[in-house]
Amino acid sequence: MSNLLPEEAEEKLVTVCRTAVGDSLRSLTYFNRFDYVQVYLREDLEQEADLNSFIGNEWHDFKMTQDAYRGSELGDYEYTIRVFENGYLVRITVEDFGVFVTTDGISMQDFEALAAATTEILDEWAIEE
Repeated sequence: MSNLLPEEAEEKLVTVCRTAVGDSLRSLTYFNRFDYVQVYLREDLEQEADLNSFIGNEWHDFKMTQDAYRGSELGDYEYTIRVFENGYLVRITVEDFGVFVTTDGISMQDFEALAAATTEILDEWAIEE
């Protein structure tokens, strides 16, 4: 448990992600500009990733992407999917915080469900802050 998120919030995020992608969920990390907490790591995976580097990259890239496409005909930025040899990373971010979720292979429909459900929770928290 971390001081960044209450246990209830961590459990809610895991439940939403597991509901959206099931056993394909590999990991879930909540982050803001200054800190992060790995909320979930599937038990068959080793905790070896350099999350600090991931967070720096994802935060910087979110801000750059959001600024670069603001006002474009594509509409508002929603989420990012990164494709890797052994899985996918989905970054879902609101103004000051977000999550990145890693998964095994899932369908585009699953990505959309994951992003929609997670964004709904993040938006609720943004309003409360």
